[in-house]
Amino acid sequence: MPLAVCATPIGNLEDVTLRVLRELAEADLVLCEDTRHTRKLLDRHGIRARLLSYHQHNEAKRTAELLPRLEAGERVALVSDSGLPGISDPGARLVGAALEAGLGVTVLPGPSAVEAALVASGLVGEEGYQFVGYLPRAERALLALGKELARRPWPVVAFESPQRLPATLGVLARVVPDRPAAVCRELTKRFEEVARGTVAELAGRFEGGAKGEITMVLGAGLAERDEAGAVAAVAELLEAGLPRRQAADVVARLTGVARNRLYATSL
Repeated sequence: MPLAVCATPIGNLEDVTLRVLRELAEADLVLCEDTRHTRKLLDRHGIRARLLSYHQHNEAKRTAELLPRLEAGERVALVSDSGLPGISDPGARLVGAALEAGLGVTVLPGPSAVEAALVASGLVGEEGYQFVGYLPRAERALLALGKELARRPWPVVAFESPQRLPATLGVLARVVPDRPAAVCRELTKRFEEVARGTVAELAGRFEGGAKGEITMVLGAGLAERDEAGAVAAVAELLEAGLPRRQAADVVARLTGVARNRLYATSL
């Protein structure tokens, strides 16, 4: 039997596919990041299963133990605490080892905090998006990444801990203060919140900290030609008789270029 990589809810326990529930119920063994967490999901859906911990501190040992069992034909399912294993969660090592050993791997898709946050942010672009995992902790590395991301013409999605969120937003506000962004907190849960604004505005809003699971979205960066086009659009509106402040406001909303910058450039 192939290793079954199963996506599980990112919050709401009802956000799980029928296919995943069937796989978990029929598996000989369910590998999970935290057995207590997974047990809640199984109990919610009336499933009894044999659980075995598989996390970042034991995945090397567990991988060596599990390959012979997969080769022997055991039906093994792999889950993480939320979302799809192997993306910012344990699992990639086992998947790679199974494939290298010539064993089958099948993926059962499902909930994604990345895509849920991107859609909820309202910042979906036409050129796709980039997921960067967890942001760097070091200020210098974060500043360098912020400068790099400022040139990317597509949205960027990242995970962040609630403890580091204020500092992260503060650093990014020094690099891309006017970039549209969203902080998505506790997605699909009772206290779900999606805060939208510029990076500078969000830095002020969350200066005192936050609670819960955090997914951040940064809107698409603007190439120089995009800003030049926005300035030209303001000029056209002025020629058509629209007040300067209103023209700057309209174009800023449509393009993401800072209103104050457009206003000042048009003087």
